[in-house]
Amino acid sequence: MPARFDLSLYLVTDPAMTARRGLVETVAAAVDGGVTLVQLRHKDGPFRLMVETGRALMVRLAPHGIPLIVNDRLDVVHAIGAAGVHVGQDDLPPAAVRALLGPRAIIGLSITREEELGTFDPATVDYVGLGPIFSTGTKADAAVALGPAVFASIRSQLRCPVVAIGGITGANAAQAIAAGADGIAVVSAICGAADPRAAAHALRAAVDSCRKAGIS
Repeated sequence: MPARFDLSLYLVTDPAMTARRGLVETVAAAVDGGVTLVQLRHKDGPFRLMVETGRALMVRLAPHGIPLIVNDRLDVVHAIGAAGVHVGQDDLPPAAVRALLGPRAIIGLSITREEELGTFDPATVDYVGLGPIFSTGTKADAAVALGPAVFASIRSQLRCPVVAIGGITGANAAQAIAAGADGIAVVSAICGAADPRAAAHALRAAVDSCRKAGIS
């Protein structure tokens, strides 16, 4: 059984956007604002830098009980003892990842369209990152935005927790939750914000408000 995790406000880091302030400092501020899960993403990052950054993040996250997920890099997961890994459709299949990391690891998988629903065994993943739900400029190779209606249709076919990602802001977070998302994942909305703590607080408030109002 994997460690407990909360998808409410999932922060995916971006080293370029956080360079001036510092990635670890940005994450720490965002956690103070209400982030519930953190993913260290730096696909081409040097192994040593990734390990040093990952360990520093785990020190900051541990008092809050927030797990650290690493994007794709199983070598980094093993080196720092991270809680889990997030993989895409072109990465190692979830079943192979599960075999390598064992039953306690948190394994997430990206899905960008309905056709990808049959590419994996749902029993091998703990959550799905579905999107982009809205247009996003964070990833140059991002898929076409699904929109809330298509997102809701795909989400209804998934029997695991789902986090919405892609172009999410405080203004449209409610639409993601209303479409069935268990939480929202953001990059630029926090990493690129002038005040990461305030940005995280506003996003978390939007999610919590939707749930209180029964919007889901």
